[in-house]
Amino acid sequence: MKTNILGAITALLLTATSANAEPFRLIVTDLETPLVPNSVMDLAVQQGYFEREGVDVELVRVQQTPSALAAIQAGEGEMANIGVDALLLLVAGGADDLRAVISPNKSLPFLIVAKDEIATPADLAGRSFGIGRPGSLDQSLSTRVMAANGVDTSAVEFVALGQPNVRAQALVAGQVDATTVSIGVWSSIPDTTGLHVLVDQAAYYEAAPQVSKVNIVTQEVLDERRDDVKKVITALIKASRDYAADPAAWVSAMETALPSADPATLTELGTSFQNSWSTNGGLSKDELEATVTALYQGEDFANVRPVTITEWTDFTLIDEVLADLGTDDKMDPVTR
Repeated sequence: MKTNILGAITALLLTATSANAEPFRLIVTDLETPLVPNSVMDLAVQQGYFEREGVDVELVRVQQTPSALAAIQAGEGEMANIGVDALLLLVAGGADDLRAVISPNKSLPFLIVAKDEIATPADLAGRSFGIGRPGSLDQSLSTRVMAANGVDTSAVEFVALGQPNVRAQALVAGQVDATTVSIGVWSSIPDTTGLHVLVDQAAYYEAAPQVSKVNIVTQEVLDERRDDVKKVITALIKASRDYAADPAAWVSAMETALPSADPATLTELGTSFQNSWSTNGGLSKDELEATVTALYQGEDFANVRPVTITEWTDFTLIDEVLADLGTDDKMDPVTR
């Protein structure tokens, strides 16, 4: 009898151990370690942040948000990093089991760069400005940034050029007077003589606070692996806080992840993004509502039913984590 009882207990322990050993699959849309801010998920694996919280995170790499959504809906991962716009469209279409629980890379690292002769945003009036396409996200955000700086946007000549690297090339060639690019694109320009940053990343986001991406889980994952989700959130917040406190720590981690990257460029990126990390998890109700409002002004949402925050966001997990960690009052506001 004792043997049978011991055998049963051993079997239960082995089953529990096996269940606990299952990796937590995080679906990301970068095929290699990206730059700021998306890098935090890769680096949290590389630097042992997840491991220290007691969760075995495995990155599942796909190309772009549609593939990430398909993967999580097919059960090929427990969490996915996706675009807010795609999530809203899916929820508006009837999906009711997806919830955003953290935004480790909430802000697009956009800035406005211009010719040196354009000294202030007000000088953009009457000048040409490169955009992706009419109604594109970069145009809508930059228009808000200009308006916040007192620019009469009707006096700006918007020129559709395509992707950020193409817009940057056009600026360098003198084909436009200013444009919106990411920090990474700006840092990769070999020679910026005659050009300067007109609106930096922090000022850009302050004027147009739009959450770009969120990490979502299904209700099934929330029900079955809630503790693991909290551990993932905890690890990402801790990593974000460390990189905000010491940009050199991010640079060092990136040099390991991308040995071919230019150290000077990494240093510039780390310093530029120092005050933009999601040190409280990136889920501000005010910023999310501003994001929804901005997206619904675009053509893609012209005939889409309005959705409420509660239909696609769960603040409870991140609030529980912040109750333990405390909040960082210097950046990344926590509003509910």
